[in-house]
Amino acid sequence: MPELPEVETMRRGIAHLAGTTIVSVQRTPSPRRPISISPRIDRLNRRAAGQRLVSVDRLGKRVVLRLENDDRIVIEPRMTGLVLVGQPPTTEHLRLRISLKGRIRADVLFWDQRGLGVVSLLTADEYLEKLMSGKIGPDACEIPLEDFSRRVGNSQRAIKVVLLDQSRVAGIGNLYASEMLHVAGIDPALPASRLNRAQWQRLHIAMQNVLNAAIAFEGSTLSDGTYRNALNEAGNYQSHHQVYDRAGQPCTTCGPRSKIARIVQAQ
Repeated sequence: MPELPEVETMRRGIAHLAGTTIVSVQRTPSPRRPISISPRIDRLNRRAAGQRLVSVDRLGKRVVLRLENDDRIVIEPRMTGLVLVGQPPTTEHLRLRISLKGRIRADVLFWDQRGLGVVSLLTADEYLEKLMSGKIGPDACEIPLEDFSRRVGNSQRAIKVVLLDQSRVAGIGNLYASEMLHVAGIDPALPASRLNRAQWQRLHIAMQNVLNAAIAFEGSTLSDGTYRNALNEAGNYQSHHQVYDRAGQPCTTCGPRSKIARIVQAQ
């Protein structure tokens, strides 16, 4: 967490800043463990300052700020990171500030409670070498059925475990893998190689529907309240979860006599 719908919501929340110019990129004072930033913040600031922000993109679970010289500032939220333009949930967990000017003035903030997030400034060649070139699979919202079944189905591992492999398909995590498999009526422990054509079709449709619905509701804010959109507001898809975090509760598909059971896969 956050997964594709949450990161896409973050991206959309700052997409209107395309066309502005970076004034500075600075670490913010924090008593918590520092996040990983590369290159060193003074070098990153020198390279980015004065560059126009051409677009705000997403690569799997990463927000990507593309600059006019084709460098990219890649923000990877990992477990608890947030990309914000609104007031952060707390000041002590604020890690980075990107100040922008142009038709509007704004700050893009990176907030991270656990400090596991990563921010990198990459050249076009570095971006291709480190993140593309087969290292991150096609986006889960865009991958065609045939490519999806081919990339995911050639594994003996459980289908849910394979769905979490970002080199095969990008953006899916534990929450949405659970939801889409339930919607498709597929046992998460079934080996991916054993799915038949009808199951692949159901799963592909469920994947698209679940992810797009979650994006429309601006992601899922769980009971810990950590995830917020760019304006520091809660998402709303959690009220539509059918199985995730509902162990022991009645199944909305099978009826009140059937209870959701929790299993552990790949830790």
